[in-house]
Amino acid sequence: MRKLTTLALIATGLVALGCGAGTTDNASTSGDGAGGDKPAKTAKLGQPARDGKFEFTVKSAKCGVAKLGTSTLGAKAQGQFCLVTMTVKNIGKEAQMFDGGSQKAYAADGTEYSADGGAAIYANQNAETFLNDINPGNQVSGVVVFDIPKNVKLTKLELHDSPFSGGVDVALG
Repeated sequence: MRKLTTLALIATGLVALGCGAGTTDNASTSGDGAGGDKPAKTAKLGQPARDGKFEFTVKSAKCGVAKLGTSTLGAKAQGQFCLVTMTVKNIGKEAQMFDGGSQKAYAADGTEYSADGGAAIYANQNAETFLNDINPGNQVSGVVVFDIPKNVKLTKLELHDSPFSGGVDVALG
């Protein structure tokens, strides 16, 4: 029994070490590219903000949209859709996949909302915000969609170059 307990503790420790092995926190400030121990500044609409290999520039955020697509083929919001238009530039040295689903939005009370990839299909003609590889130096433009309650107002975005990155904040308003 003692041998089994020891093996279980060792296995648990190895799993815990493995869970953190691939994560990185590459958030940097919104303008100067400096990272490290300094906390990331919050960017504003129209200002570039960097996380890892991506530089994000949020152009606009429009909420209150009830439906996307056509009358025969589309998505209906559970509450309201918020359409966040942005450009994503690869500032790294190798291709990096952009996933609209890795982006988060927050209300003033700290409630977190995830992106709606299904609705984003109808908001993007070229599907550039869904699992798209971006080569170094290239950029894509598109819309990330959030489905939030009708009475909620988004105050910030947390943008990520990958699901495990530290992210960078962009204030909405």
